[in-house]
Formats: sequence, structure tokens, C-alpha cells
Amino acid sequence: MTPPADDGPVIALRGVAVRREGTVVLQDVDWSVRHGERWVILGPNGSGKTTLLTLAAARLWPSAGVVELLGSRLGEVDVRTLRPRISLVSGSVTRQLRAELPARDVVVSGRHGALETWWHTYSADDWAEADRLLAACGFADIADRPFGVISEGERQQVLVARALIGRPELLLLDEPAAGLDLGARERLVSRLGELAADPRSPTTVLVTHHCEEIPRGFTHAGLIRNGRLLAAGPLDDVLSSSLISACFDVPVTVGRQDGRWWSRSAE
Repeated sequence: MTPPADDGPVIALRGVAVRREGTVVLQDVDWSVRHGERWVILGPNGSGKTTLLTLAAARLWPSAGVVELLGSRLGEVDVRTLRPRISLVSGSVTRQLRAELPARDVVVSGRHGALETWWHTYSADDWAEADRLLAACGFADIADRPFGVISEGERQQVLVARALIGRPELLLLDEPAAGLDLGARERLVSRLGELAADPRSPTTVLVTHHCEEIPRGFTHAGLIRNGRLLAAGPLDDVLSSSLISACFDVPVTVGRQDGRWWSRSAE
């Protein structure tokens, strides 16, 4: 992992809008993420969370406004040099990976952002790092198992390891706990909490629907609804019952215990 730098924001969006086939997906978004911060983005389905993350991954251009990533402005930088510095964990990556590929190969392929290991040559250190990352999340025993037959929780851990092996400066996680059972979710959230506590870990942005999926050690939060960023800032300022209720359009009570957040209906 790469120690965070301190020279300017990692993500800077100013007046950003995204329109697709006449539909406004994001509008008037101003957002800044600095080195070493750990962000969670919450919002209901269809609010624009994934679109926001896709912009931050340099895989989508805005219809209006300015997007600057790692000091470079989209439209003025060769994204082939920018994207290797950003790791994205999402369902789209899962769908592209060959089911027969061993979990260890899936991890090491992230060194070059590839989908197959035969595309590149990997050093003994690369393979050792893949083994270390699998062991760090407690899944060394699945290294030789095909990616397509391991459990959903195991796949998400493998994908996080794959994202980290490339030593990114920015780690983006798009609903990594979606569809996981309670045990798998808690193991993943615990692993993300370990990464958040490590100052060598990259700046991180996590998208989720649920307060319960926010790992310990996260520092900031953003709330998005109908393509607009309703609030963004330090976690304790943003995760209030009133703001979460407004974001999801349902009265809820939000709290925190032992470093973990929770929410429940206030009706």
C-alpha cells in the first residue's frame, strides 16, 4: 500500500452534472476528498451513488462541471496513466472475471488491472503479495479455488485484495456488502475497518445503502438524493437522524455504539 500524500485533494468536483439520454443523473455536485480520508456515500436506489463513483474512477466524463482526480483534470489527462492509480471494486468487475480463474490469480491480476494472468508477467514478489493479502483477510485457504465457485462473501474479499495489490492511491468500493449474509458482511466490514485504521492504506470511498455497513475508522460521509449531494463532511456532522431521514424520505433514528453505526425506523 502507498502512504498518503498531502498535496491537494484526491477528488475535486465542482459544479458537476451528468445527463444520460436526456435524464439528469447528477446535478450541481461540489465535493472534495483529501488524502488519507475514508468516506462513505449513502443514498437510496437510483440517487446517483454509482455514477458519482464512476466519475471518481475516471470511467465517466461529466456533462458539465470540473472533475479533478489525483491532481489531474478529466479531459486534460491521458486516463491510461490515471486509471492504474485508482482501484474500483464493483459488480461490473465480478462479471468480467472468468469463473475458472483461481482466487490467487484473480488477486495477482490486479497488479496490472488485468482480467487474465497470461496478459502480463508476474514476479515472485507479486505472487507473495497476493498470498499475503488473502491471508490478511483470513482467506488463504481459498487461494487455489475457482473464483466462480467460492461464496459471495469470499469473492468480495478476493476483489478487495485484488484492488489493493496494485498499490492504488484511491480505493473505490461500490456496495461491496450487497447480498452478503450477516457473517460475510461482518467479516468484510471488519476487514475494511482494519484498512481504514492503517495510515498506509489509500484514500477510500465506500458506497452503501446502510449505516450498519460503515466500518470503524471512517472519517467522512456524503448523502445523495435525486442526483444532488445533500450533505458532505465529517461523519459525526452528517450522520444525524434528521439528515438521514431527509435523504431516504423516511423517519429514522441513527446512532453509534462501540464505533459502529445503526439506524432504525422512528415511526
